[in-house]
Amino acid sequence: MRLLFRFLGVGAIAALALALGTCVQRPGLLEQVDTLGTLRVATVNSATTYYLDADGPAGFEYDLAHAFADELGLALDVMVVPDREAVLTAVTSGRAHIGVGLAVSDARRQRVRFTPTYAETPLEVVYNVNDDQPDDLAALSGELTLPADSALADRLRQDHPDLEFNVATRANAEELMDRVANGALTATIANAHVVAMNQRYYPDLRVAFNVPGASQRTAWAFARRGAISGDDGLFNKAIAYLERTRENGRMRILRDRYFGHVERLGFVGGREFARQVEARLDRWRPYFKRAGRRHDLDWRLLAAIGYQESHWDEDAVSPTTVRGIMMLTEATAEEVDVEDRRDPQQSIDGGAEYIKRMIERMPESVTRPDRIWFALAAYNIGYGHVMDARRLLEARDRDPDLWINLRDALPWLTQDRYLDETRYGYARGLEARAYVGNVRAYYDILVWMTDDRRTEKPAALSEDESAAGADADESPEISIESPAF
Repeated sequence: MRLLFRFLGVGAIAALALALGTCVQRPGLLEQVDTLGTLRVATVNSATTYYLDADGPAGFEYDLAHAFADELGLALDVMVVPDREAVLTAVTSGRAHIGVGLAVSDARRQRVRFTPTYAETPLEVVYNVNDDQPDDLAALSGELTLPADSALADRLRQDHPDLEFNVATRANAEELMDRVANGALTATIANAHVVAMNQRYYPDLRVAFNVPGASQRTAWAFARRGAISGDDGLFNKAIAYLERTRENGRMRILRDRYFGHVERLGFVGGREFARQVEARLDRWRPYFKRAGRRHDLDWRLLAAIGYQESHWDEDAVSPTTVRGIMMLTEATAEEVDVEDRRDPQQSIDGGAEYIKRMIERMPESVTRPDRIWFALAAYNIGYGHVMDARRLLEARDRDPDLWINLRDALPWLTQDRYLDETRYGYARGLEARAYVGNVRAYYDILVWMTDDRRTEKPAALSEDESAAGADADESPEISIESPAF
């Protein structure tokens, strides 16, 4: 399915909305999207919604919306706006059919109608470990800072009228956590997934406590029924799709894909990794980049593997005599034509060649990104053991092509009751599972540390543009083939 996305290309959308608004009888929203052949979704750039990675568009909400559009036989048009307030405006003005990645609040319900919530995440108060740990919200009165457009701000005003807090315009939860980590702010609040992600990058961030009686309830937003929405057709289809996705397990699979490994490192591991990036990575970065270009792989994935294997120590040797930055065995080194495993250039290039072969050997039915995680497990314990784990899953009627299932099956390779069903016998499956989780975590941190786009934000609409959908310059449309989850 073809994906169209742009940053605030509102001119054509506003013109279409104006033209439709002059009709005597406005067609229903489902009829509109069928006529357009496109589902327009408004969202923000964030780790939990939508972003661009090495393989193109990604994000929990992006994949969820992409699969819905695919089910309807529509192209997906992602409208990236500056903040959640702009998402609401895009929906209420008719420039977007759906707003995704929004927390539900009573104040927002007055403006849009939400599907039933499909995710509920604890809200955590975050502070800097170098400061005193606050005991409760009252201790933070006047010292707490929240994004100005957050549903939580609405909730706190309602539930804690005596609590004083600050709001930051044009700053999301991740930016506020950056300020807390750097000592510029005392505390903020964010959902647990976002906190766990950012603790990997900022080891000084700590969770003081969960907000009592509060959680972030996430749903999709539609215009309230009337001149814009017409009828309930698309709204009802979205409700049915989200419920079906939850019941058939695809929601859980998707959540694991994006959030299942975020707590892997912990404070100590994250701090040590950041220290080693500063101390050692610059020396080996050209080697990883060269190997990445040669084998068409993201150099940061190779660097993450190298760190997991040796902490980027060219002289590393294991008790089983694997050695070098990529810790190649003698057999693997021979297979990929590495003459000297201690030579950093050869080791990194050999490791890149080997992981590339593992990726290519995986069955075609295993798709990205799971294909990468399968290959990493094979890099650690061998291709045959990964195939054994797949066969164990098949025998138990579980999909062998999903990492979330393979992750469960890898420990079975250590248990006697399963070994009679395998071809290759015992394997350190628990180690392989941890190995993949660590590499994923290191890779995410490297992407964050080396991606200049993380500091960029789309330009905000002026008040006049937000209200009237005035013409604005459009970024070129880009067509990308991207599989649904």
